[in-house]
Amino acid sequence: MRNSLVSIGVLALLAGCVATPSPAAISGAPVQINLLAINDFHGNLDPPSGGARIFNPANPARWDTAPAGGAPRLASAIKELSARPNTIMVAAGDLIGASPLLSSLFHDEPTIEALSKMGLAITSVGNHEFDEGWQELKRMQDGGCHPVDGCKGPRPFAGADFEYLAASTYLDSGETLFPAYTVRAFEGVKVAFIGLTLEGTPDVITPAARAGISFKDEAETVNALVPKIRAEGIEAIVVLIHEGGFGGQGQDDCHGLSGAIAEIVPKFDKAVDVVVTGHTNGIYICTVDGRLVTSAGAYGTRVTDISMLVDPRTGDVIGRHARDIVIKLDAYAEDAEQVALIGEYRAQAEPLMNRPVGAITEAITRAGGVHGESAMGDVIADAMLLAAKKVEPGVQIAFMNPGGIRSDLPFKDGGKVSYGDIFAVQPFGNDLVSLTLTGAQIGDVLKQQYQPNGNNILQVSEGFTFNWRQPAGQPIEIIAGSVKLNGAPLVATQSYRVATNNFLAGGGDSFVAFKAGANRETIGADIGALEDYFKARGTVAPGAKGRVVKVD
Repeated sequence: MRNSLVSIGVLALLAGCVATPSPAAISGAPVQINLLAINDFHGNLDPPSGGARIFNPANPARWDTAPAGGAPRLASAIKELSARPNTIMVAAGDLIGASPLLSSLFHDEPTIEALSKMGLAITSVGNHEFDEGWQELKRMQDGGCHPVDGCKGPRPFAGADFEYLAASTYLDSGETLFPAYTVRAFEGVKVAFIGLTLEGTPDVITPAARAGISFKDEAETVNALVPKIRAEGIEAIVVLIHEGGFGGQGQDDCHGLSGAIAEIVPKFDKAVDVVVTGHTNGIYICTVDGRLVTSAGAYGTRVTDISMLVDPRTGDVIGRHARDIVIKLDAYAEDAEQVALIGEYRAQAEPLMNRPVGAITEAITRAGGVHGESAMGDVIADAMLLAAKKVEPGVQIAFMNPGGIRSDLPFKDGGKVSYGDIFAVQPFGNDLVSLTLTGAQIGDVLKQQYQPNGNNILQVSEGFTFNWRQPAGQPIEIIAGSVKLNGAPLVATQSYRVATNNFLAGGGDSFVAFKAGANRETIGADIGALEDYFKARGTVAPGAKGRVVKVD
């Protein structure tokens, strides 16, 4: 609980005093410390449309779903779990950014307020915390009005009550953006929390967002801090890292965890005891190289309840356990304070959120399936091409990154679609950009869909098609002659006019081949393109797909 926590500053003041052994130290009984961990909340103050994935033990290859999440019910779960002594709520980044309109309209101030009231104590930064640049992230910590939009909320923004950590994020001055670690004490037992984001953050944010900062290697950063922490007499070390993995099937179990975090954790100093992860939206509780490694999915639909047993005489962690708790809508009542807070912001946001833009015949989803093409991706790419052609009729192809598609369009209210619905799909506020690429350069773009931590299949506009395959353990291979525009093979030496968002145009998501694009022109906002597409068609149906085909 917060009242039982002692910060670094308080510990420093007490350093000169004569220490009185705690009752736990005198008795030698282990101290149980509970961590309530979340990650990748992304401003989901309301329950997300997709609910939570629930592991099906009768069919391990299948996950069921259940309505879950939302700040009011998450707060109730945290309050219930925090009734135990020595409990602290922590997070592993991406709490803001790529948020639904209810939060993003106010530059995520509602989410910072909600998490502060919920009792969050410490979080690492994540890549999405930098969506509006590091200066805006500092404002999230310190408070104050937005430099352009001013104070739009129901009250002056006071900043976060919780502490951001950024051990691997450096300003040009050579200082870390936020503290590298912080210390809390529970019944006299000290625990150090190190917080950091992935070294590859520059690859997944815009050039403007990464200006003035740099990111260092995760393991090297953590290992450099361990001797300093241990010199303070601290043996219990928790790492909050915005990097994750894949697999680990079984909510309270782990089989076959892969991805970046599976490679990073074994490089950590053996003094690290627990690693709370994020970024991949994974659901896992694993032991990697003797360390407990956890991830709580995304969007506030679950929390990982982690228990550490610490020997009060030595400060060593002698036991670790974790369980996955799904925040089901039928399992928790709504917290009244959260309901009131969200209601204040909703009253201001609803006129824009509820503005009608069109309709759908059935749900349009972002799941890519075996081929990598999604119905939502097709709609967005077609909307981009339509918007680009209005400004520049010569544009021929549009590309959309799947990571920029943040939600499905669920079928509800007879198929009605609101501005809030489409904003949840594309919340980044990117601009559309037109540029010129040769056929050979487009081929380079397609090859870059293969990435070490998982393929990133681009969504393409109607008329553009390609086939791909991937031999076991090998990069993607684009099938010769399959890359076509309106049925005609692309010519390597011919120039094509292409539309995409400014993130991809700047080489985001490791699609560096886009940076070769010439004669760039800004077309307009991506969300405006999607709204105009719906207004032009009235009712939109998911297409037949077939633009992207994986072959054996």
